[in-house]
Amino acid sequence: MAKPTRQSYPFEFKIALVKRFLAGETAQDLAAETGLSSARLLDHWVRKYRREGADALRPKPKGRPRRPDAPPPAEPSELERLRRENERLRAEVAYLGKLRALRAPKQR
Repeated sequence: MAKPTRQSYPFEFKIALVKRFLAGETAQDLAAETGLSSARLLDHWVRKYRREGADALRPKPKGRPRRPDAPPPAEPSELERLRRENERLRAEVAYLGKLRALRAPKQR
């Protein structure tokens, strides 16, 4: 069974709905019209917009922030990339060979 994931909405969509709400439309009507999961989501966006401005509705970067003094990650050379791929393929062949050997006595 697939794990349910949160729906993410683009910045422009959020801003448009917040502006329509501030112009006088109800949260329930907007949520029903646009297919939001809940009118409370729109209320949350409006609170963030009023408190921090439009930038509060922009998507946040995922993951742990990088250290400011850390150099950017270097691209591996083609030789290094090919060595890693070769190592992965050897492991895959070894795994499949062992799997075939384990299944062979059962088929007799």
